[in-house]
Amino acid sequence: MRQYRAMFALPGVRALMTVMFFARVPVTAAPMVLTLHVVEGLGRGYGAAGLVGAAATVGIAIGSPVVGRVVDRYGLRRMLVVVTVGETLFWATARFLPFPGLLACAFLGGIVMVPVMSIGRQAIAALVREELRRSAYSVDSVSVELTYMIGPAAAVALVTQVSTVAALSAMAVAVGVVGLALFAMNPRMRAADEDAEPKVPRREWLTPRMVGVLAIGAGAVFVLAGMEVTALATLRESGQLNWTGAVYAAICLASAIGGLVHGAVRRSLPQLTLMVLLSALVIPAGLIGDAWWVLALALVPSSLVCAPTVAATGEEVARLAPAGSRGEATGLQSSAFTLGAAAGAPVAGFVVDHTAPAAGFVVAGMGGLLVAAVAFALSRSRSLAPAPA
Repeated sequence: MRQYRAMFALPGVRALMTVMFFARVPVTAAPMVLTLHVVEGLGRGYGAAGLVGAAATVGIAIGSPVVGRVVDRYGLRRMLVVVTVGETLFWATARFLPFPGLLACAFLGGIVMVPVMSIGRQAIAALVREELRRSAYSVDSVSVELTYMIGPAAAVALVTQVSTVAALSAMAVAVGVVGLALFAMNPRMRAADEDAEPKVPRREWLTPRMVGVLAIGAGAVFVLAGMEVTALATLRESGQLNWTGAVYAAICLASAIGGLVHGAVRRSLPQLTLMVLLSALVIPAGLIGDAWWVLALALVPSSLVCAPTVAATGEEVARLAPAGSRGEATGLQSSAFTLGAAAGAPVAGFVVDHTAPAAGFVVAGMGGLLVAAVAFALSRSRSLAPAPA
């Protein structure tokens, strides 16, 4: 716990972690609100809801590095003004849009989404010295796990107890409040001794090694998304869908414990090793049994590695990216996470639909191992440029 005490004793860290926790709740609720609005509010099917989600995902993947580059060049506050107004307008007007209009605006809304995740990771790199960043990024990953337990559940409750219009309006208010809070807080995006560092060309820091780090981030989320979809399909096939919350709670709890342990030790496993463990441990999960408690126990080993893998990705990006390009680098990391999630769920779902639920775990794990092999090859590339200090 010495690492955590030293990290939280740094100026501004406690306030940053607290604000980022609450700021992420609307981010985690957003996909569920959109899905339920399309299905319940517009009377469309889940396929149509998936199209809206895909449009928003593509927008996020495109917009994240662009928004990060704006932060690098013009500062956090100028970026926040633009994206807060843009995303708030999307949620405020979504209730009035027909399906084709919602589809187009979801793409635009994704581009101007307030980059809460990226801001948190970039601020950690600026506030926390390198020897304590593992602890900081571990707390950050655990915080994300907790918000994913709150946000979607809150969205479902608001839609079922009130209406989709109320959920959309609540999202507009929440995004506006988050933008204002971050604008007022204005966390540092660079450490004091980094302000004078010269601008480093992208080709010098976006090396094969950095690409490998981003690939592992995408692969980790691919595995997680595939694991969650397959777990849901397994429970549905065995008639135990009402135990979904318990299984997901076990997954999140195990991931949080793994993240806390990862952040407490001075030397942890490398990012690539964590990725291999995450992928390999999820493969046999569907072969042990289909009782909900057996499935939950089977997913605990891989879940213990979830938060550490995500935390290690953030730590590596912060280490390899120069301070003047950290916003763009964390934006690319967000794009990698987004694309990994966008690929993992449909790939695992397709396999489950055409074979059996157990095959979804195998495909998710094998996909992660394939990404790990590619990342290993990139790390050994002879064209690797030296990482900037």
